[in-house]
Amino acid sequence: MKKLFTIALAFAAMSSAAWAETIKVGVVGPFSGPFALQGKNFKAGIDAWFALNGNKVGGNDIQIVYRDVPQADPARSKALAQELVVREGVQYLAGFYFTPDAMAATALLQQANVPMVVMNAATSAIVAASPQVLRTSFTTWQTTTPIAKVAKDQGVTKVITLVSDYGPGIDAETAFKTAFAKEGGQVVESVRMPLSTNDFAPLMQRIKDSGAQGLFTFLPSGPPTLAFVKAFNDNGLKAAGVKFYATGDLTQESDLPALGEAGLGLQTTFHYAVSHDSPENKAFVAAAEKAIGNPAELSFPAVGAFDGMYVISKMIEATGGKQDAKKAVEAVKGLSWISPRGPVTIDAESRHITENIYLREVAKDANGKYYNKEIQTFEKQGDPGLAFVKK
Repeated sequence: MKKLFTIALAFAAMSSAAWAETIKVGVVGPFSGPFALQGKNFKAGIDAWFALNGNKVGGNDIQIVYRDVPQADPARSKALAQELVVREGVQYLAGFYFTPDAMAATALLQQANVPMVVMNAATSAIVAASPQVLRTSFTTWQTTTPIAKVAKDQGVTKVITLVSDYGPGIDAETAFKTAFAKEGGQVVESVRMPLSTNDFAPLMQRIKDSGAQGLFTFLPSGPPTLAFVKAFNDNGLKAAGVKFYATGDLTQESDLPALGEAGLGLQTTFHYAVSHDSPENKAFVAAAEKAIGNPAELSFPAVGAFDGMYVISKMIEATGGKQDAKKAVEAVKGLSWISPRGPVTIDAESRHITENIYLREVAKDANGKYYNKEIQTFEKQGDPGLAFVKK
């Protein structure tokens, strides 16, 4: 009996050792439904990381466990995050395309002793929701603020804003109004559109009636942006010389073929373009395009996921593969590296990413391919929105 007990203990010890060598990362994102392409980009970025760096850190194997939230659904996101922690034993949570989903999962982090790496969700408040949250994507405030200066520099003094009526859209509206006022500009009218809006013609009439010289808009990347740009052009606003300003969500690379000629000349500010000219980006794009299968589908969530894996690898390294969320997060505060998007830093105080923001213009190359051409750089941009987050 004693011998059997000893064998059982030995087997348990062996199982425990084997378990310790595999570190699971739970990734929550939209892998089906209308936003499935964004989840596909998460996976492409992660696969590109493994292709370029391997799947081991300090002798520990890294395993990704994916969970699907097809569209914003905080209850489902929280339930799946809990399942990943309790049933799958993940040491890290990551992904989160939608802000409400990320916010819902933050409630689990402290008790679970798990850090969260936000690879997309763009509301400033997420990093303030828990000291165990880090961001490798961007925020709407961060990508919006520079374009207010662009508008003023181009001689536009009166702007109307049209944004989708949810967290990131409201962030974009507030960010633009705040920055444009500092530049001496005037927002003559602000309109919030329900997320379900698909008939934009009445809104185009409001732009005409406002007398604004320019439009700032924010919509979630995907099908609605195509209809919005088409309505802007079809209603004669582009021909009338009304300037169009937006964040890069509106001209993600995977949408450019569908936008076609209608997109030419659109100016946006964003943290990443697939066309970014650097050795790091060329290596990343080659690996990510191979991972995603169709190069035309590669877009910005992939770089947030790729850099997220870099940060997770550094946390694993710092903790020796052991589960210690506090030590892991402390280890990457102030971390700097050269991302495919350019130089970046995890701010030591906010745990938000400091990065360059680029003014881009939709252009067409010699082969007829549409792309975001970087024409101006705003260096080392933090998140202005954090100043407005309630502590």
